[in-house]
Parts: sequence; C-alpha cells; structure tokens
Amino acid sequence: MINCKLKMIEQMSEGNGLEAVYEDITVQGVSIDSRTVKTGNLFIPIQRQLNGHDYVEAAYSQGAAASFWQKDHPNPPQHIPLIYVDDCLEALQALAAHYRKELSVKVIGVTGSNGKTTTKDMINSVLGTTFRVHKTTGNLNSQIGLPLTILEMEKNAEIAVLEMGMSERGQIERLSEIAKPDLAVITMIGVSHLSTLGSREEIAAAKLEIVNGLPDNGVLIYNGDEPLLSDRLKEITSKQALSTITFGEGEANGIHVTSSVTNPEGSFFTVEDHPFFIPLLGAHNISNALAAIAIASKLGLSPTEIDSGFRALQVTGMRMEKIVSSSGIAIINDAWNASPVSMSAAIKTFEELTGYARKFLVLGDMLELGDQEQEFHREIGRIVDSGKIDFVYTFGNLARHIAEEAQARFPEGHVQSFLDKEKLTQVLKKRVKPNDAVLLKGSRGMQLEFVIPELLC
Repeated sequence: MINCKLKMIEQMSEGNGLEAVYEDITVQGVSIDSRTVKTGNLFIPIQRQLNGHDYVEAAYSQGAAASFWQKDHPNPPQHIPLIYVDDCLEALQALAAHYRKELSVKVIGVTGSNGKTTTKDMINSVLGTTFRVHKTTGNLNSQIGLPLTILEMEKNAEIAVLEMGMSERGQIERLSEIAKPDLAVITMIGVSHLSTLGSREEIAAAKLEIVNGLPDNGVLIYNGDEPLLSDRLKEITSKQALSTITFGEGEANGIHVTSSVTNPEGSFFTVEDHPFFIPLLGAHNISNALAAIAIASKLGLSPTEIDSGFRALQVTGMRMEKIVSSSGIAIINDAWNASPVSMSAAIKTFEELTGYARKFLVLGDMLELGDQEQEFHREIGRIVDSGKIDFVYTFGNLARHIAEEAQARFPEGHVQSFLDKEKLTQVLKKRVKPNDAVLLKGSRGMQLEFVIPELLC
C-alpha cells in the first residue's frame, strides 16, 4: 500500500497548506471510513450521503495520521495534520494516479455491462498461478473504489486486475486515465444504464472509453460478437495504435469455443483443442472465461496453467453462488445485480439444473432500464419455461410484470407477486421443502438475499 511522508502526499494529491511541523509524518494506506480506519492511515472525508468532514476528528482519534480537508468547508480542526484540497474525491484520484506511476506493475482493466466481476475473478485466479496479483476487492470499481484499490496495492505486485464500473459517460475514461491499463477487457454490451445513457450505442461508447488510458500499442480484448464494439473500434483504431483480440461464440473470433458441456458443477469446454473447466454454474460464464484465456495467453501462460487457475477459482459472492441448507434446500444466490441479459442467462441455467424435486424462481426488479423497463420485465416473464420451473415469485413494482406474463402458463397459485419482502419470505419458507432449489435474482437495490437466512433455518 502507499507508504510515504505527508509532504509527498501533499504534492501527489495536488493539495497545499500542510504545516511544516507535520511534513515528515509517514502515512500508510488510506481510509474513507472512520469506523474502520487503521493506525497510520490518511483519512479522506468524501462527501456522500454523510459528510466525511464530520468524522475527521473521530478518524484521528482512531489512529489516522492525517486527513484531507476540502477548502470550502469551514472550521477545520486545529490539532490534526491537514492537507487542504479543492475537492476530496479529485484529490483521492490524483493521489492514486501518481502512485500508479510509481509502480512497475502491469495493469489489466476490466469493464462491460455484465460479467466484469466474474471475469476479474477469473483473470486473478489464472494469473495467480504465475504472478503476484492484486485485484479489485468485491465491487470497488467506482470513482472512489478504483483509486482505493490502487492505493492498497503493494509495490511488489506484478499484475493488477482492476474492475471499472460506471453509470454515465466520462466515468470509464476517468478511471482508465487513473489506472493506465496495459491491457483492457470489455466483456459485453447490455442494456443496464439505459435510464442515464439512452441507448446501447451510447453504452458501447461509454465502455470504449477504457481505451483512452491505454498506451500506444496497448491491447484491447473485447467481445467480437458485439457489432456495436466492432464498428466503433474501426474509427478508434484509425486514430489510435491498438492491438485487439476478440473472443466470443463466433468462429471469426480469435478466441472461441469449439465444444462445451455444462453440468450442475460447472462447464467443460475446449479452445483450439485445449480442454478447460470452470467450476461455475451457467454456460454464459464460458464467455467470461474466454476473456481470461485471452489475457493469460497474451501474458505467456500455457493452457495447463490456465486450466489450473480456473479450477482454483473463487468468485465474489452472490454470483450464481450455491448454498445448501442442512435440510437439503439448494439456494442459488445471484442477487448482486440484474439486467435482462444476466437474468435470462441465470434463468436458463437454473432451468437446466436436474436432480431437484421442485424449482422456485424468486425475481426482483431490474433497475436503470429507462423507458423500456416494463417491456424488458414482460419479456423475462415470457421466457420462463413452465415445464422446467414450478413456482415464480416476484418482488417489486417492476417485477410484477414478469408475474403477469408468466401467470397464464402456470397452475393457479404457482405465480405470485409481492411488494412486501417479509410476506414473500413467509410464503417462500412455508412452501419450499427439502430437495427443492431456489434461484434469487434481482438488482442490488432489491436485496433479495434477505430471504436466505430464513430458508437456512
């Protein structure tokens, strides 16, 4: 993690006003949360729902060595080493960008509408067979999270795998400028963030901002089955020297699958006659694996090393995470987030699972889908196969459209819509029996994992 004198921190963050008496204090790491600050940390009072400036003194009493202080805030504490900045978030980003330049690390940036966290985890697991790898923890992929991830990196790291998320134009560009990736991955283009960006074309343009931080002859690895990427890249590569590698289902892609078999334990597949196995539910995860294969091959790993990394894979929670209760109820927790693409893939995977007495879909609202949000939910209701699913429960105002579409094809009482999460939980707990399976899928704001403790009782 970052470890240097306060005077250097002041310069790197483009701040000023640090009193001379504090210049030689050493900072180790940074924190934006006074509850978890560690001794020696630099505290950064970010303004979000709460104003971090209200917690500077608490952070200092917990062991923070110093703090930023935004100049437009009154009454800075007099007894604490302070660096004055115009904007705390921008100062955090500037600090991370300067620290990145000091590191002799190869950076891999990962973005996309779906699959970026799983792809990041796969790349980390595969490259971890050969290199010292630092990766984004959980979902710290935002304008705040990515700088924090960089500042936590040890100086002996050889590879950094950094996830980049966004909700509007310009954000991926900023993250890429901070991280300066040597290689970049775009997993796919979906319809998340239609409410802010308006079209898939604009979503593709936003994701392609990742190339702005790539060096000359940097490498972009992208889903070649997506024409929105291929078409826009023709214009980009006419102005910027990039190497590109494509992956996907189509045989024209540089990395593509020649055969695959999926079972409840994972997926077996071959690429150029080399066999691989990923211990994840869902054939859709093969696409994420192809991106990891492209990265690893570019960095010189053998197919055997790549397969070894896949088999040791541990993914971030709530992504087709299988939990089995003591009574034998199987819960597939895919409740971290949802879009029409990821929900369709999860449902298809769940429908193909065998060996269970009955299967329950518990589906929540898919958010940030713009003007077409009702139709996207209705389409999900239309694709649910009543021959493979026994019960459909929905939660939320939007998800009720799923239930309305599905209802005509299921027996009476087998499709229900809820606005009360407690009532949903009660009905589900009463109906689910040993050897049943339950899929939880919805956007993060729906927090469908709420029902899990009750089902495990």
